Amino acid sequence: MHEMAICESLRVSMEEAARAQDFSRVTRVRLAIGAFAGVEVEALRFGFDVVMQGSLAEGAELVVLEEEGTAWCFDCNRTVPLATRLDPCPCCGGERLVPNGGTGMTIKDLEVV
Repeated sequence: MHEMAICESLRVSMEEAARAQDFSRVTRVRLAIGAFAGVEVEALRFGFDVVMQGSLAEGAELVVLEEEGTAWCFDCNRTVPLATRLDPCPCCGGERLVPNGGTGMTIKDLEVV
């Protein structure tokens, strides 16, 4: 379950930000997670609660913003929205697609005190 490792990295990032920006507590974390990022949101929520215990983000609210997946269609030469990586192009039905959006995860912002 790589979601635990993701949570560990989040904790380290927040601790580094706290040192650099002089805050002592995180009350809310907003993450943008792409549809194709390969992150199981419920596992991430569980891992977040476990990993943040005893840290500056213990008890913080985790807000997940889900980003749409997109892909470049080589048949109609455009970026198109996709629900899953295996879907055909919604414009032309083509199957020569390369994901180009919704593949990552970023910290959008932190609410701190």
